[in-house]
Amino acid sequence: MISIKAPILGFLNLTISNLALYSIFIFLIIVGIHYLGNNETKLLPSTWSIALESLFASINSMVKEQLGKELYLPFIYSLFIFILIANLIGIVPYSFTITTSIIVTIGLSFTILVGVTILGLSIHKLHFFAFFVPSGTPLALVPLLVLIEMVSYLARAFSLGIRLFANMCAGHTLLKIFSSFLYKMFSSSFLIAILTLIPFAIFLAIFGLELAVAVIQAY
Repeated sequence: MISIKAPILGFLNLTISNLALYSIFIFLIIVGIHYLGNNETKLLPSTWSIALESLFASINSMVKEQLGKELYLPFIYSLFIFILIANLIGIVPYSFTITTSIIVTIGLSFTILVGVTILGLSIHKLHFFAFFVPSGTPLALVPLLVLIEMVSYLARAFSLGIRLFANMCAGHTLLKIFSSFLYKMFSSSFLIAILTLIPFAIFLAIFGLELAVAVIQAY
Protein backbone atom coordinates (compact mmCIF):
# COMPACT_ATOMS: atom_id res chain seq x y z
CA MET A 1 0.00 0.00 0.00
CA ILE A 2 2.76 2.45 1.01
CA SER A 3 6.44 1.70 0.53
CA ILE A 4 9.34 3.89 1.65
CA LYS A 5 13.00 3.14 0.98
CA ALA A 6 14.95 4.58 3.89
CA PRO A 7 18.64 5.41 3.24
CA ILE A 8 19.76 3.38 6.24
CA LEU A 9 20.97 -0.21 6.53
CA GLY A 10 21.36 -0.55 2.78
CA PHE A 11 18.17 1.33 1.89
CA LEU A 12 15.76 -0.48 4.19
CA ASN A 13 12.32 -0.94 2.64
CA LEU A 14 9.56 0.17 5.03
CA THR A 15 6.18 -1.05 3.81
CA ILE A 16 2.66 -0.58 5.16
CA SER A 17 0.69 -3.63 4.07
CA ASN A 18 -2.94 -4.54 4.69
CA LEU A 19 -1.78 -6.42 7.78
CA ALA A 20 -0.06 -3.36 9.26
CA LEU A 21 -2.89 -1.01 8.28
CA TYR A 22 -5.64 -3.12 9.84
CA SER A 23 -3.52 -3.69 12.94
CA ILE A 24 -3.47 0.10 13.36
CA PHE A 25 -7.24 0.20 12.76
CA ILE A 26 -7.79 -2.43 15.44
CA PHE A 27 -5.64 -0.51 17.90
CA LEU A 28 -7.54 2.74 17.23
CA ILE A 29 -10.92 0.99 17.53
CA ILE A 30 -9.96 -0.61 20.85
CA VAL A 31 -8.75 2.72 22.24
CA GLY A 32 -11.87 4.47 20.92
CA ILE A 33 -14.26 1.93 22.45
CA HIS A 34 -12.61 2.21 25.84
CA TYR A 35 -12.58 5.99 25.57
CA LEU A 36 -16.33 5.96 24.93
CA GLY A 37 -16.74 3.59 27.85
CA ASN A 38 -14.94 5.94 30.23
CA ASN A 39 -17.36 6.78 33.04
CA GLU A 40 -15.20 8.93 35.27
CA THR A 41 -17.01 12.22 34.56
CA LYS A 42 -20.60 10.94 34.38
CA LEU A 43 -23.06 10.09 37.12
CA LEU A 44 -24.93 7.47 35.09
CA PRO A 45 -23.01 4.90 33.03
CA SER A 46 -23.41 4.94 29.27
CA THR A 47 -24.29 1.92 27.15
CA TRP A 48 -20.62 1.54 26.15
CA SER A 49 -19.58 1.67 29.79
CA ILE A 50 -22.09 -0.99 30.86
CA ALA A 51 -21.06 -3.28 27.98
CA LEU A 52 -17.34 -2.95 28.71
CA GLU A 53 -17.81 -3.40 32.45
CA SER A 54 -19.87 -6.55 31.85
CA LEU A 55 -17.21 -7.90 29.48
CA PHE A 56 -14.43 -7.03 31.92
CA ALA A 57 -16.29 -8.66 34.82
CA SER A 58 -16.81 -11.86 32.80
CA ILE A 59 -13.12 -12.13 31.91
CA ASN A 60 -12.17 -11.23 35.48
CA SER A 61 -14.27 -14.07 36.90
CA MET A 62 -12.83 -16.48 34.31
CA VAL A 63 -9.26 -15.53 35.26
CA LYS A 64 -10.05 -15.92 38.96
CA GLU A 65 -11.52 -19.39 38.40
CA GLN A 66 -8.62 -20.59 36.22
CA LEU A 67 -5.62 -18.89 37.86
CA GLY A 68 -6.88 -17.91 41.30
CA LYS A 69 -5.52 -14.36 41.08
CA GLU A 70 -5.82 -11.27 38.90
CA LEU A 71 -2.12 -10.76 38.20
CA TYR A 72 -2.41 -11.72 34.53
CA LEU A 73 -5.83 -10.15 33.95
CA PRO A 74 -4.58 -7.09 31.98
CA PHE A 75 -2.70 -9.28 29.50
CA ILE A 76 -5.53 -11.79 29.06
CA TYR A 77 -8.12 -9.02 28.70
CA SER A 78 -5.97 -7.19 26.13
CA LEU A 79 -5.39 -10.39 24.15
CA PHE A 80 -9.11 -11.23 24.18
CA ILE A 81 -10.16 -7.76 23.02
CA PHE A 82 -7.50 -7.69 20.31
CA ILE A 83 -8.50 -11.06 18.81
CA LEU A 84 -12.22 -10.31 19.19
CA ILE A 85 -12.05 -6.97 17.35
CA ALA A 86 -9.76 -8.45 14.70
CA ASN A 87 -12.20 -11.30 14.06
CA LEU A 88 -15.26 -9.04 13.97
CA ILE A 89 -13.62 -6.52 11.62
CA GLY A 90 -12.90 -9.36 9.20
CA ILE A 91 -16.60 -10.12 8.84
CA VAL A 92 -17.23 -6.66 7.37
CA PRO A 93 -17.38 -7.00 3.56
CA TYR A 94 -14.25 -5.92 1.65
CA SER A 95 -12.22 -5.74 4.85
CA PHE A 96 -9.12 -7.68 5.87
CA THR A 97 -8.83 -10.16 8.75
CA ILE A 98 -5.38 -10.18 10.32
CA THR A 99 -6.18 -13.45 12.13
CA THR A 100 -6.40 -15.19 8.74
CA SER A 101 -2.66 -14.54 8.45
CA ILE A 102 -0.91 -17.56 9.94
CA ILE A 103 2.19 -15.50 10.82
CA VAL A 104 0.03 -13.44 13.21
CA THR A 105 -1.68 -16.38 14.93
CA ILE A 106 1.48 -18.52 15.14
CA GLY A 107 3.42 -15.48 16.32
CA LEU A 108 0.91 -14.88 19.12
CA SER A 109 0.75 -18.52 20.25
CA PHE A 110 4.52 -19.07 20.05
CA THR A 111 5.32 -15.85 21.92
CA ILE A 112 2.78 -16.62 24.64
CA LEU A 113 4.11 -20.16 25.09
CA VAL A 114 7.67 -18.87 25.42
CA GLY A 115 6.49 -16.28 27.95
CA VAL A 116 4.55 -18.85 29.95
CA THR A 117 7.57 -21.19 30.00
CA ILE A 118 9.92 -18.44 31.19
CA LEU A 119 7.39 -17.36 33.81
CA GLY A 120 6.91 -20.95 35.01
CA LEU A 121 10.66 -21.50 35.33
CA SER A 122 11.16 -18.21 37.18
CA ILE A 123 8.36 -18.91 39.68
CA HIS A 124 8.62 -22.69 40.20
CA LYS A 125 12.28 -23.24 39.32
CA LEU A 126 13.02 -26.98 38.82
CA HIS A 127 9.57 -27.93 40.13
CA PHE A 128 8.23 -26.69 36.81
CA PHE A 129 9.42 -29.91 35.15
CA ALA A 130 7.14 -31.92 37.47
CA PHE A 131 4.38 -30.73 35.15
CA PHE A 132 5.64 -33.23 32.56
CA VAL A 133 5.46 -36.21 34.95
CA PRO A 134 1.88 -37.18 35.95
CA SER A 135 1.50 -38.21 39.58
CA GLY A 136 1.64 -41.94 40.25
CA THR A 137 3.59 -42.72 37.08
CA PRO A 138 5.74 -45.90 37.31
CA LEU A 139 9.45 -45.14 37.12
CA ALA A 140 9.88 -47.26 33.98
CA LEU A 141 7.33 -45.15 32.07
CA VAL A 142 8.71 -41.78 33.14
CA PRO A 143 11.04 -41.26 30.10
CA LEU A 144 8.28 -42.10 27.64
CA LEU A 145 5.64 -39.98 29.36
CA VAL A 146 8.03 -37.05 29.73
CA LEU A 147 8.71 -37.18 25.99
CA ILE A 148 4.99 -37.35 25.18
CA GLU A 149 4.12 -34.51 27.57
CA MET A 150 6.99 -32.40 26.24
CA VAL A 151 5.85 -32.83 22.64
CA SER A 152 2.25 -32.09 23.67
CA TYR A 153 3.35 -28.96 25.53
CA LEU A 154 5.46 -27.61 22.66
CA ALA A 155 2.77 -28.48 20.10
CA ARG A 156 0.55 -25.81 21.65
CA ALA A 157 2.79 -23.17 20.09
CA PHE A 158 1.46 -24.32 16.72
CA SER A 159 -1.92 -25.90 17.49
CA LEU A 160 -3.43 -22.79 19.12
CA GLY A 161 -2.29 -20.51 16.31
CA ILE A 162 -3.31 -22.92 13.55
CA ARG A 163 -6.74 -23.44 15.12
CA LEU A 164 -7.49 -19.69 15.14
CA PHE A 165 -6.13 -19.29 11.60
CA ALA A 166 -7.99 -22.31 10.23
CA ASN A 167 -11.36 -21.44 11.78
CA MET A 168 -11.33 -17.84 10.61
CA CYS A 169 -9.93 -18.62 7.17
CA ALA A 170 -12.39 -21.47 6.52
CA GLY A 171 -15.40 -19.45 7.64
CA HIS A 172 -14.45 -16.41 5.56
CA THR A 173 -13.76 -18.57 2.52
CA LEU A 174 -17.19 -20.20 2.86
CA LEU A 175 -18.90 -16.81 3.10
CA LYS A 176 -16.97 -15.57 0.06
CA ILE A 177 -17.98 -18.57 -2.07
CA PHE A 178 -21.59 -18.47 -0.90
CA SER A 179 -21.96 -14.70 -1.44
CA SER A 180 -20.48 -14.90 -4.95
CA PHE A 181 -22.89 -17.71 -5.80
CA LEU A 182 -25.89 -15.77 -4.42
CA TYR A 183 -24.90 -12.59 -6.26
CA LYS A 184 -24.95 -14.39 -9.60
CA MET A 185 -28.34 -15.92 -8.82
CA PHE A 186 -29.85 -12.59 -7.74
CA SER A 187 -28.50 -10.99 -10.91
CA SER A 188 -30.30 -13.48 -13.18
CA SER A 189 -34.04 -13.67 -13.91
CA PHE A 190 -36.75 -12.49 -11.50
CA LEU A 191 -38.03 -16.03 -10.82
CA ILE A 192 -34.58 -17.35 -9.92
CA ALA A 193 -34.02 -14.30 -7.70
CA ILE A 194 -37.21 -15.15 -5.79
CA LEU A 195 -36.12 -18.78 -5.37
CA THR A 196 -32.71 -17.58 -4.21
CA LEU A 197 -34.29 -16.20 -1.03
CA ILE A 198 -34.17 -19.72 0.44
CA PRO A 199 -30.38 -20.17 0.13
CA PHE A 200 -30.03 -16.51 1.15
CA ALA A 201 -31.70 -17.36 4.46
CA ILE A 202 -29.19 -20.18 4.89
CA PHE A 203 -26.41 -17.69 4.12
CA LEU A 204 -27.67 -15.37 6.89
CA ALA A 205 -27.64 -18.32 9.31
CA ILE A 206 -24.04 -19.14 8.32
CA PHE A 207 -23.15 -15.47 8.75
CA GLY A 208 -24.59 -15.57 12.28
CA LEU A 209 -22.59 -18.73 12.94
CA GLU A 210 -19.44 -16.96 11.75
CA LEU A 211 -20.15 -14.16 14.24
CA ALA A 212 -20.37 -16.75 16.98
CA VAL A 213 -17.12 -18.36 15.81
CA ALA A 214 -15.38 -14.97 15.95
CA VAL A 215 -16.37 -14.57 19.60
CA ILE A 216 -15.67 -18.20 20.53
CA GLN A 217 -12.18 -18.14 18.98
CA ALA A 218 -11.32 -15.04 21.00
CA TYR A 219 -12.65 -16.77 24.11
